[in-house]
Amino acid sequence: MAACYRGMARNLNLTRGGASTKLYSSPGACSLSILIALREAGIDFEGIKVNLQTHKFANGEDYYAISPRGYVPLVEFDDGSRHTEAAPLLQYIGDLDPQRALIPPAGSPGRLAVLEWLTFVSTELHKTFSPWFWQAQTAESTKVACRAKLATRFAELDRALAGREYLTSRFTVADAYAFMIVNWSRMLAINLSPYPHLEAYLARVAARPKVLETLLLEGLLKADAA
Repeated sequence: MAACYRGMARNLNLTRGGASTKLYSSPGACSLSILIALREAGIDFEGIKVNLQTHKFANGEDYYAISPRGYVPLVEFDDGSRHTEAAPLLQYIGDLDPQRALIPPAGSPGRLAVLEWLTFVSTELHKTFSPWFWQAQTAESTKVACRAKLATRFAELDRALAGREYLTSRFTVADAYAFMIVNWSRMLAINLSPYPHLEAYLARVAARPKVLETLLLEGLLKADAA
């Protein structure tokens, strides 16, 4: 994903009283994890859809004018600064949750565990799926190697989830990220039945009210199937 640009803001606030924060996203993309985290934290925002095939908005305007690399998610804060990359955005949103439910305090063992999982999902899963499976010119041998790596990582996740509901002691932003990325398997017809704990985990996360709400609003789940 794209690197952060336009600099770091001095005071990045996601306001609760209005939608001064904008999230640029695309259904089924990794920006889904940000949508889930924002709703789980109860943070107001304006969602703006991007067509990643054309890199245009519904009105025909060019998304590259907003994001030079054309990726989502991109969050525009109330000070006008723009930031990308799912893992740091998830960490930041987690810190804004007043209940501290989505990420433990800095310096705690729980915080370290969440950051480990965020990094694992980002490097071991996300970058194995993308870009290799989404580009028509990717060699079949590369796809075979990626599937083999994913199988190894899914087995690791399956072992970690045996006897626990979430990646750590409770639902965190790491679960929002893992849920979104592992679900790309369904789009690619990757069989998850060898990983029963992982399958149960995906169903458990999908059943959370705010996750279910997000899936319905994004058109990723039909109302009659909810």
